[in-house]
Amino acid sequence: MHPILFQFGGFTIYTYGVLVATGVLLGVWLAARDAPRLSLPPVKIWNLCIYGIIVALICSKLWLVLSAWSYYAANPRELFSTATLQSGGTFYGGLIGGIAWTFFYTRREKLPLLPTFDVCAAPLALGHGIGRVGCFMAGCCFGKPTSLPWAVTFTSPIAARLSGTPLNVPLHPTQLYEAGAEFLNFLFLYFVGRRWRVPGQSIGAYLILYGTERGFLEFLRADPGRTPLFHDTVTLMQLVSIAMICAGLILWSRGLREPKPAHASS
Repeated sequence: MHPILFQFGGFTIYTYGVLVATGVLLGVWLAARDAPRLSLPPVKIWNLCIYGIIVALICSKLWLVLSAWSYYAANPRELFSTATLQSGGTFYGGLIGGIAWTFFYTRREKLPLLPTFDVCAAPLALGHGIGRVGCFMAGCCFGKPTSLPWAVTFTSPIAARLSGTPLNVPLHPTQLYEAGAEFLNFLFLYFVGRRWRVPGQSIGAYLILYGTERGFLEFLRADPGRTPLFHDTVTLMQLVSIAMICAGLILWSRGLREPKPAHASS
């Protein structure tokens, strides 16, 4: 774990922020580069993604605050604390905000909705995977204690201060589990998904894959802000995961009923 990448006097560059920014920029570049394959204008994809990042960041922090509202209501100063401001928020908050923005932007710019989602599916998985490596470096999104041989033990007091990471305790490396799953999702969607021609299949596959993976990983995570429900039997994230899987299945069933090619070939 290496939460701080560089320090110049009082100026600090955090590894998490660098990796998240790298993942975002690489994902946006890949989506714009792939846009002509689906007859989409690269410039509009760039605009969609850049403004979408801002919307997603705002929504991810709102979700973080709402998921731990009792804590923030009792400690309102924490809304502007270093830990909250430096936090990337919650992925699902950002995902929902990004989806809502895509609906708005495609309607305003008269872009086809499902192909636009499709061109973002593989880049989203890639960027998220890189971001989860950043989580590992920062010590956030940590797992439950375990005696498995690949358990990780965090020792940085900076991580404990910023993310509440338990120190000197063997934990599930849930950040790396998720990063590995997302990298596999990216490879599958980029190399296999490019052959699909029915709009909605790529984003549908992503929703099914990630929703399933995240739903299982929630059982292994122990970080705060996961919003346990029904006496801690499930979390809010798992309910959102179920909704993602259902939406993905609907898109795929639509594709099976509409086998006619719709995407332009590469």
